[in-house]
Amino acid sequence: MLEHLDLILTEKLNSKNATIGVVGLGYVGLPLAVEKAKAGFNVIGFDVQEEKVKNVNDGINYIGDVLPADLESLVSDGKLKATSDYSFIKEVDAVAICVPTPLDIYKQPNMAYVESSAKAIAANFTKGTLIVLESTTYPGTTEELIKPILEESGMVCGEDFFLAYSPERVDPGNKDFNTKNTPKVVGGITEKCTKVAAAMYRAVLDGDVHEVSSPAVAEMEKLLENTFRNINVALANEMAILCHKMGIDVWEVIDAAATKPYGFMPFYPGPGLGGHCIPIDPWYLTWKAREYNYHTKLIETAGEINDSMSEFVVQRCSEILNTQGKSMKGSKIVVMGIAYKKDIDDYRESPVLPILDGLTKSGVEWEAIDPFISEFKLNNKVIETIDLTEEKMQNADLVLIATNHTKFDYEMILNSASLVLDTRNSYANKKSLPKLIKL
Repeated sequence: MLEHLDLILTEKLNSKNATIGVVGLGYVGLPLAVEKAKAGFNVIGFDVQEEKVKNVNDGINYIGDVLPADLESLVSDGKLKATSDYSFIKEVDAVAICVPTPLDIYKQPNMAYVESSAKAIAANFTKGTLIVLESTTYPGTTEELIKPILEESGMVCGEDFFLAYSPERVDPGNKDFNTKNTPKVVGGITEKCTKVAAAMYRAVLDGDVHEVSSPAVAEMEKLLENTFRNINVALANEMAILCHKMGIDVWEVIDAAATKPYGFMPFYPGPGLGGHCIPIDPWYLTWKAREYNYHTKLIETAGEINDSMSEFVVQRCSEILNTQGKSMKGSKIVVMGIAYKKDIDDYRESPVLPILDGLTKSGVEWEAIDPFISEFKLNNKVIETIDLTEEKMQNADLVLIATNHTKFDYEMILNSASLVLDTRNSYANKKSLPKLIKL
């Protein structure tokens, strides 16, 4: 029966007659569900949060990388619907798991969301179904955790159902690459698992689909992608700290190095790393490496450097205020940007949050401005952002540019503020001035 099940499902995928499920309707899942529906599939989204389910069914968008008109149209046409009832898994031919994989307080993977999703699928899926894990995780998750749970149903992987791993590659706010055109990596438990999963993505996406020999290879390559960035940003941050001590403009140094046409790729310093990938993913690998009695020294050191940048920024604020004869306690600082990167509304793991915490502990009277975020949580307290005005700039002892949103009026900020600390090189066309200090 094995050869028939994979051919039947592949034909349904190629002809767009399959119904596809997406578990988890967040920053990864909702864009993926929308793209699958736009490709012509009937899509069912699953989420335990009733608010997300209601928003999707009402055609109300809540993810920046999804066009509101697309979501509204797909819902009204009946191509996309959402539910919190996992019994509807029995209606899908293929399902992607796109749930969070956070770290606990000990920087160890918390697989509770993935595990509960797998159990919900195992209790409801039918023979011939394709299951693909997309959540970023440690090598071995698909085979060691997901496969045994699914096989508790009595069905056998590779014979009765197909299982693969294909890492999400979402870069919120990226204008050039999105879910639709970013290449995909797919690795299945068996060769036929890989082929069926690849067929699904080829029927949906414009980007190339690269097949690898196992889920572990696909899981590891995703960690390599983000660890590569983490380590190189750490190098840029360490260079920034050293250049500050030596009185050298690190941004000019990087620009000069980037003129070399080979052997160098520019990475840039900043107040730290944020989001649910770059600062988190390398720790999955560090945790898994302990199973093999290996200590990932370089990865951990990079993480420590990037984590320490918030403390460095707070220290720079103190040094700058001291030059004006002011202490941190009682000083007024306006922080520009809460999101972890420019032009998005996502502040998960934002490096700005520990900076604000450090300013609070130093007795600073701070306010935050972010055109994409009206309120945010800091230490379980909800804080509202304020509007950008000349008066706010003029009354601040220091303006800290923590996120370089393009909506900010940088000329007004520089003209109105008495001191500006720019951690993002927002004023790349200007040298440091008495009132403009670069990281």
